[in-house]
Amino acid sequence: MKPVLFVSNGPTEDAIGARIAQGLPRVVWALPLVGEGRVYEKVAERILGPRKEMPSGGFLFGSWKNFLADLQAGFLSMTLQQWRAALTIPKPAAVVVVGDAYALTVGVLAARGAPLYHVNPLVSAHYLEGLSSPLELLLDWGGSDFTPYERLLHRRARAVFVRDEKSLNRLRSLGIRHAYWYGSFAMDLLPPPERDLGFVGPDPLLALLPGTRGDETFSLPLMLEASRYLPLVPAVAWPKAWEALPSLPGWQKTFWDGETLKLERQGHTVWVLRRAFSAILHRAKLAFATAGTATEQAAGLGIPIVAFPTPGPQYTRAFARRQKRLLGEALHLVEADPYRVAGQGLILLQAPELYQRSSEAGKARIGPPGGIQGTREHIRKELEEASQ
Repeated sequence: MKPVLFVSNGPTEDAIGARIAQGLPRVVWALPLVGEGRVYEKVAERILGPRKEMPSGGFLFGSWKNFLADLQAGFLSMTLQQWRAALTIPKPAAVVVVGDAYALTVGVLAARGAPLYHVNPLVSAHYLEGLSSPLELLLDWGGSDFTPYERLLHRRARAVFVRDEKSLNRLRSLGIRHAYWYGSFAMDLLPPPERDLGFVGPDPLLALLPGTRGDETFSLPLMLEASRYLPLVPAVAWPKAWEALPSLPGWQKTFWDGETLKLERQGHTVWVLRRAFSAILHRAKLAFATAGTATEQAAGLGIPIVAFPTPGPQYTRAFARRQKRLLGEALHLVEADPYRVAGQGLILLQAPELYQRSSEAGKARIGPPGGIQGTREHIRKELEEASQ
């Protein structure tokens, strides 16, 4: 039986692809274009390509620093190996692309006429709101709108799946009638609470979401300082090994257990928790965030967010402004100063109408879950019909 090939370019895209693949009664191959694609290891018979991590973490064009670092790390040779893999594999039964127009280009090469499906969890028509200048759109056009090139490739696809209803209307208005929306991909990736957090007390939490791409070295100490001025119990969603924690001078560390670290400073306690991201969000009343998908998931649960730019690699000033356009009133963007971060948090907690508007905006813009399941069923049904 010919395999279904999944092409994806990013950790979130890999996760979406793997979840879609889990429900297909077909042999699955994967070609991850960013990083090692480890999430495919449990669902894919073969994982193709060099599977190499780049310094930018996939944000090649986030800054000149990212661009030059990736070039020095062998980005061009890695890209050539990926294209070679796409061109030399046997013709698959179908290709499912999860990612942007570049990933779609690689998918078209790999498909060679086989059924092609495009899952785009990146572009949102919300990004077109509140642009400060036409130049801002031009610099990020492919990430903010469906470009003519992407729409040209869409004409080779059986179906295109988008992230929100506004994007569905936008793409169909541009002539792609085979576009579909079944719900939020990001909210589908949010698991149930992983564990009981009763040990931190009964009070609402302040979720600290420093991200996973390297921004946490700058943002976590700033978040910890800002958390000292809010009447909420701070909890850090920490996804990495403990050795990866940045230096936190002034904070006394005590390990509660293998997944829990307690930080204390002048009577103020912060919990740093591994394998508890969803558990934290489901207890949170407010979030400080310098993250991508995690910020969107918090907004989707109705949690107002205070964010600030970092030196990168991901949550740069341009990225932060872009996410602000996506989330609207759900995200409050301030300068990277602990007093301004704390001050905006206090304003939200003390202004019920503003808090409610922020909460409702996040749920409306991210939308309900269902995107992964709906996409999987759509593809599964078409593949079954084609094989009859």
